Amino acid sequence: MTPSDQQPDPCAGNRILVRWLATTAVSAEQWPLLARMLVEAERERALRFHRARDRESYVAAHALLRATLSQLAGGAPQSWQFRPNAWGKPELVRERSLPDFRVNLSHTEGLAAIAVATGVNVGIDVESTRREDLTRELAGSVFAAAECAALDACPPEQLKDALFAFWTLKEAYIKAVGKGLSLDLDGFAFTLDPISVSFAPAIPDDPSEWFFHRSGPTPEHAMAVAARHPRPNTLRVVLQQVSAEDLLKGSRG
Repeated sequence: MTPSDQQPDPCAGNRILVRWLATTAVSAEQWPLLARMLVEAERERALRFHRARDRESYVAAHALLRATLSQLAGGAPQSWQFRPNAWGKPELVRERSLPDFRVNLSHTEGLAAIAVATGVNVGIDVESTRREDLTRELAGSVFAAAECAALDACPPEQLKDALFAFWTLKEAYIKAVGKGLSLDLDGFAFTLDPISVSFAPAIPDDPSEWFFHRSGPTPEHAMAVAARHPRPNTLRVVLQQVSAEDLLKGSRG
């Protein structure tokens, strides 16, 4: 598939393309085909996962990213190259003739997701809301004091949603910054309604340069996107659920 075959670029202008793939909908016959979109090093890493569901979510996320880039700009999914930045975050190596794509991916039990933007540093996090380790007790040890106070003020029926909202937003921000675990989770604090962020003096960042978006791609998953932009209110998210067949069609086109 070449760029001329595409619909208008969903990453053009100030749009962030967010795509997700439900791994439970991938058939046994489709998994080897998705794995072929990965490069050898990625396939070898996938094999090191002990649990099949972890291996599948890894394969799905990387196939989703590679297939999407090929659908946007042409070329084989395996042709895209990535290199780690100073903190280990993989960044896309691009040719000068291609758009300045910035990408990020995330995967969890049952879901893989990616974010693609042009010229905008972006991060994405997805979490299965079935995970049992994300508790108020855990939040108390890693979240900012203001976030913990907000959790304590939540009605019991809203606590779980708030926990996952804070967690995914914080992870998305860290991934967009690209500094990994060098940032402490308690060094910045979110509010949820509306979404905003504030920073401790140790983190010299500007809240006015950040865009955030939350969604629930499935009833059992939480997702958040973060992006740095000088005019964040001009950004918008294009949400797309895709199937394995969609990816395989594109890679053959």
